[in-house]
Amino acid sequence: MIKKAKKINSNKSLNHTGVLVLENKRIFKGIGIGYQGEATGEICFNTSLTGYQEIISDPSYAGQIINFTFPHIGNVGTNKEDIESDKIWTRGVIFNSEITSPSNYRAFLHLDSWLKKNKIVGITGLDTRCLTNLIRDKGAPKGTISYSKNGKFNISKLTNSTIKWGGLKNLDLAKTVTTSKNYVWKGFKTWRKETGFKRNTKNSFHVVAIDYGIKKNILRYFSDFKCKVTVVSCKTSAEKILDLKPHGIFLSNGPGDPAATGKYAIEILSKLIKKNLPIFGICLGHQILALALGGKTKKMKLGHRGANHPVKNLVHDKVEITSQNHGFVVVEETLPKKIEVTHKSLFDNTIEGIRLKNKPIFSVQYHPESNPGPQDSVYLFKEFINNIKKNAKKKRY
Repeated sequence: MIKKAKKINSNKSLNHTGVLVLENKRIFKGIGIGYQGEATGEICFNTSLTGYQEIISDPSYAGQIINFTFPHIGNVGTNKEDIESDKIWTRGVIFNSEITSPSNYRAFLHLDSWLKKNKIVGITGLDTRCLTNLIRDKGAPKGTISYSKNGKFNISKLTNSTIKWGGLKNLDLAKTVTTSKNYVWKGFKTWRKETGFKRNTKNSFHVVAIDYGIKKNILRYFSDFKCKVTVVSCKTSAEKILDLKPHGIFLSNGPGDPAATGKYAIEILSKLIKKNLPIFGICLGHQILALALGGKTKKMKLGHRGANHPVKNLVHDKVEITSQNHGFVVVEETLPKKIEVTHKSLFDNTIEGIRLKNKPIFSVQYHPESNPGPQDSVYLFKEFINNIKKNAKKKRY
């Protein structure tokens, strides 16, 4: 049974119960949804047409408020399967239109109720196109979103909260979202309509995943490829990782400034690179790998967030439609000669993939497990597994 939520009609009421205040003191009024309260973060926009539950539950959105450009968010409800993390780290959400009653056979809970349950502040009835254009022209601003049923807001206080917040630059959020205790993934494979989640019963390889904010669907893909996955905290030493006797190392996605995370992650990764183990990185893991190999990263004006980003595979001369979520990027001119750029964005020509020329180590900026193509990028998991198979024939340490 779907728990019904009170219908939110942004056209009916002149009593605005939600407000968004930007750092330039611009104010957007609307109707509050989700959790009553306030939250400050970086305002970004996501252009995806589907997958809002996966997006909101992605730990990479820690410290951010998501402005959805697609107007109809919430009409398939929420379910117990499409969740990328046990805890929701997103600060807030912004929708254009009211949330309609769920219409999907998998729906378990109304989105408004799900937001309340996870203490996510939301607002609807905004001109999201106007807000997106502002971000496009001026860059991602800091903002505070507030929901109060009585419609009373201390705008001065909200403005001060926004201005005082330091922003994402130089902010290490990986240490906040990472697992507090190392664990072995339960082994569930990716979801199938006929069977739901099935457990992997064959562990041909052992992968250690460094958790900077890992998504569950990445772990499911490793189960599809018959891997046992041990997930470790982002501050786990290289020595302790090697004591687990992995066949390969995975560097996960995550939030925040890669340079800030790199203060401890670079030393760990540099030691692992010397061991010649296969290494595969995604998103923040890709950025940290570049840093460990001698490159640099920088904050982007807009970032890439959506499920419609074309990426050119320079190695195979093919185009992949990818899912992306990042606000920092690897600076190409800082990369040493030992690194080959393998993928580039067809939107802005930024780096989307690299590999080490003399070792089985590579990474991509986008999310191959999100299936926007839908199967354009699954080959990356296969490539990692093939590297593990080749390396397993040799002496590992």
